[in-house]
Amino acid sequence: MLRMSKIFRMCFTALFVSSSFFISSAVFADEITDSIEEAMEYYNESNYVEAANSLDYASQLIRQKRSGKLEALLPEPLAGWSAEDVKSKAAGPGYLGGMISAKRKYKKDKSSVTIEIITDSPALQSMVMLFSNPAYASADGGKLTKIKRQKAIIKYHPSKNNGEINIVVAKQYLVSVKGRNISQNDLVDYASAIDYKMLKKF
Repeated sequence: MLRMSKIFRMCFTALFVSSSFFISSAVFADEITDSIEEAMEYYNESNYVEAANSLDYASQLIRQKRSGKLEALLPEPLAGWSAEDVKSKAAGPGYLGGMISAKRKYKKDKSSVTIEIITDSPALQSMVMLFSNPAYASADGGKLTKIKRQKAIIKYHPSKNNGEINIVVAKQYLVSVKGRNISQNDLVDYASAIDYKMLKKF
């Protein structure tokens, strides 16, 4: 019982700190903190199932807030381009490792670019390995370069006018820029339009 109490309090503390980070003091009491407080009430009543459910719910809400923050980091369309609405996802911990992502599509005539920022994903670790070994990065036609001081892997097919750029930021975020019917310069311009300094602070 003592061990369960310690584990629960550790989970509560972690969630409380996370929620505090994403919530301004002016609106501190919201659905997240309500769920955490509810979990404590269930725990004190020895209703551990409902206590865990409340913590899971609070955790999911925090992931949704994080995905909302990522949305703001997707750039505005470049001159002459238009952009669709941002789409974000916040998967539960049992699905895709709890992946959080934000994605936006940009269009100009027949050209299109899709930028996606991903974190908390198992795929991120495999990308980190690629960046740590140049031989792996270039094995399937990729080329290592730097964009806004960030290591990037570019794969571009001139004959098809399409390609993609992958960038790992602070070993926590994967930025993917994919383009169709587009020049390599435009692809790089969109990858350069992301505020990587802000992403590192996220």
